[in-house]
Amino acid sequence: MTSEKAADDAEQGYDRGLGSRHIQMIAIGGAIGVGLFLGAGANIAKAGPSIILMYALAGVIAFLIMRALGELLLYRPVSGSFAEYSREFLGPFFGYFTAWTYWLMWVVAGMAELTAAAIYVNYWFPSIPQWVTALTFLVVLFVANLVSVKIFGELEFWFSMVKVTAVIGVIMIGLGVLTLGFSAAGDTASVANLWQFDGFFPQGIGSSLMTLQGVMFAYLGIELVGVTAGESKNPVKTLPKAINTMPWRIMLFYVGALTVILCLVKWTRFSSGVSPFVKMLDVIGIPAGAGIVNFVVLTASLSSCNSGLYCTGRMLRTLADHGEAPRVFSRLSSTRTPVLGIAVSALIMGVGVGLNYVTPHKAFDYVVSVATAGGIWLWLMILISHLLYRRAFRAGRLSPSPFPAPGGALNSWVALVFLLFVTGLIAADAGTRVCLYVMGLWALVLGGSWLVLKDRMPQISECKQPVLEKLD
Repeated sequence: MTSEKAADDAEQGYDRGLGSRHIQMIAIGGAIGVGLFLGAGANIAKAGPSIILMYALAGVIAFLIMRALGELLLYRPVSGSFAEYSREFLGPFFGYFTAWTYWLMWVVAGMAELTAAAIYVNYWFPSIPQWVTALTFLVVLFVANLVSVKIFGELEFWFSMVKVTAVIGVIMIGLGVLTLGFSAAGDTASVANLWQFDGFFPQGIGSSLMTLQGVMFAYLGIELVGVTAGESKNPVKTLPKAINTMPWRIMLFYVGALTVILCLVKWTRFSSGVSPFVKMLDVIGIPAGAGIVNFVVLTASLSSCNSGLYCTGRMLRTLADHGEAPRVFSRLSSTRTPVLGIAVSALIMGVGVGLNYVTPHKAFDYVVSVATAGGIWLWLMILISHLLYRRAFRAGRLSPSPFPAPGGALNSWVALVFLLFVTGLIAADAGTRVCLYVMGLWALVLGGSWLVLKDRMPQISECKQPVLEKLD
């Protein structure tokens, strides 16, 4: 069985029940999550107003990554997505490593989302332990993920609609305060707040750059549209549209929202663990509004965790179809969902519940750093696969994609160098360096398991030669 044949077989049994509006809102929702609603508070405290520039810079890189992925997706749309492209262009081990690492990334990101959700609930009920809330949400989301992909699409559509409406509402209220001067914040609200308190880089450029590791976490999930390719009704039409609308989403939801917030509230008033959206409405004097936003960002966290369970179940099935995970994970339920993969992923996410019990104040920082490291590996594989695809295409070995990335290989090189720079920042920070140790241990575990299992995987011995070797 060839690698491509295994990938095609992986699609059999799935229900192509995700329409255009589902894909669009999943793409939007993937770019709005805990990294903006909660993580931005800590980043503002570290970088001041310059955090706007950091989110914009990271957003440009995220778009370049997505255009590279888009070219690959339209070359061959499969639910295994980037793991399949790593397998095709770099070889079976890289497909194995990427698929398992993506699974780990979403499991860990799910822990972060559960942690954030527990923090949000503490806004109303501070006496409830974080671990109790996190466990409750995990159970509810697990049950929700046992339904068909159509129901999943509907849930994510409305989850994303709530998030989009909330961000736009906050922006409109903020602009009203800036232009009309109403509320208690009207007297101090000014665009000058972006530079008059120790400048645009109040903590120095170095401190601003150090926030890039946390900022990149905010964009984890943008690649979710790639996983939906195998269950999209018309991927050739819906995927390019979803990817091309990414720049305006970044400008509106990140750059626009943070600019308005920092014009209304002095940057020194933000801190870790406090949503900047809630803080802004508190300063304006709309306590009920802050409670509403807190509810919205709670649903945002649950939406992201829900997406994580969706992704992990599909990725485990892809691995199982290649013989790289127990075959039982390839089974689908009567509703054509990979139930066992979802169940195991939810069980592992329960580790995050335990982390909330042991270190409730550090849980979010720990899981964010590990998830970011996993995301960087994933994005590096997308970019390297894209570079090799372009190389093979120019050599006449592969057919052209109907959705070529602008700038071709050059932009992928730019994004790749940027990601390596962010990795260096992670290594330089003692507080986040632990995630590299975790990823190193993870690499040893996967490398060891590969050596043990590869001779038992018939697909590997029959797999076609990777493009990298054929071109050398």
